[in-house]
Amino acid sequence: MVIKPSGLDFRYEQKSQSQVNGLALFVFLLLMLISSGAAIWMVISGFRTIWIIGELLVLNIIGLYVLLAFKVAEQWEKAILLRLGRFVGLKGPGPFWIIPVVDTIPAWIDHRVMVTSFTAERSLTKDTVPVDVDAVLFWVVWDAEKAALEVEDYRAAIAWAAQTALREIIGQMELADILVGRARMDEELQRIIDDRTTPWGITVQSVEIRDIVIPGGLEDAMSRQAQAERERQARVILGESEEQIAASFAKAAEAYRDNPTALHLRAMNMLFEGLKERGAMVIVPSSAVDTMNLGGLMGLASLAEDQNIEKGDLTSGKEK
Repeated sequence: MVIKPSGLDFRYEQKSQSQVNGLALFVFLLLMLISSGAAIWMVISGFRTIWIIGELLVLNIIGLYVLLAFKVAEQWEKAILLRLGRFVGLKGPGPFWIIPVVDTIPAWIDHRVMVTSFTAERSLTKDTVPVDVDAVLFWVVWDAEKAALEVEDYRAAIAWAAQTALREIIGQMELADILVGRARMDEELQRIIDDRTTPWGITVQSVEIRDIVIPGGLEDAMSRQAQAERERQARVILGESEEQIAASFAKAAEAYRDNPTALHLRAMNMLFEGLKERGAMVIVPSSAVDTMNLGGLMGLASLAEDQNIEKGDLTSGKEK
């Protein structure tokens, strides 16, 4: 009976001692058929009863021996062979023979890479936050003898070891480190589990954290915190931009203070850019008009605008 730990998933099928090989069953049935046919022929031919019984007994014993002694291990399997309770060796892959009654095969060890999923539910982190962590373990048996003789059920044992190691790691880390440090958790879990399972002839190839679930209220709080942090960063960036703009204006003011001609040209350029837009109206303070002598320029610009309007009216009149 295998007790399945809570939160673990390890599915497997293991051959039983009484499992009969298909080829052995075929040979057994074939010998039974031959013995029956031979017995009928011997009765018809007038052989003595003792000969008939002997023939049936011999063929039945041979068929029964083939049925019980012939075994076949798959390419990825190793059979643990015990003789009168003592370990004899490993058999397979391929066909092999055992001594019925004397030899037993208590376990068939699978050498393929195995996958075990396990979880740690409601485990407390170092900062006392309950989390649910779901992980996957990839492992392989490299020593079938140790896996069969050193531990009662190596599949359940490695599953328990993985779950306890995961809870241990969670208790040593804070929530922030768990959320951003999955790779470090994977490496630490692999090291701890591999240290525990190496004496059993099992090596851990990798551990992968699939999902980390935190309480809903804490998730909302973290979302609000992240949003507030982004707003703070946006305000900081805006303030730094204002400082840069102010520094640029101060530098420009220093340049224009010692060069009135440059300031005058800049003002004219700004006024020209504003008057270029169709239908635009530019309001210039009278002090700026007198200081930078913009009155003539504004008059010329207004006169040009009026002339353009009159030309447009004349053109539209001719078209009519």
